[in-house]
Amino acid sequence: MFFRLLILFISVPIIELFLLIEVGKKISWELTVLIIFITAIIGARLTKIQGSQTIRNVQSALRMGKIPHREVLDGLMILVAGAILLTPGFLTDFVGFCLLIPKLRSYLREFLKNFLKNKMIVRTSADFNQNKTTSNWEKDESVIDAEIIED
Repeated sequence: MFFRLLILFISVPIIELFLLIEVGKKISWELTVLIIFITAIIGARLTKIQGSQTIRNVQSALRMGKIPHREVLDGLMILVAGAILLTPGFLTDFVGFCLLIPKLRSYLREFLKNFLKNKMIVRTSADFNQNKTTSNWEKDESVIDAEIIED
């Protein structure tokens, strides 16, 4: 994992620098800098709008008694999009704007959900007493008695 992150953190700036130089040669460095500022401003605005909508969706799901797992993943992706849109460069801007497109974000959300399903181990309180784990979100047939106490 460390090696992959190291490669990513070294290669992305090199690619971005190459793209900025090449685009600057073609259209002038002034216009290149202007494009970088414009994409950052547009990206920040879109991130704010979609982030606010996601917060409202989380609150709505919680009011209905649902677990807002989709909304939380959307919020995480929007947060990442906002961060990389503020990073100067064309490659990061492309990835950031892709994360702000709801249809593409839903495909990525499904991919993340399936990826995380295979990586998680679910434990219940009954499992701790028996030292067993349930992998891959398998249904646990144990019954857990609970009592709701209101203040």
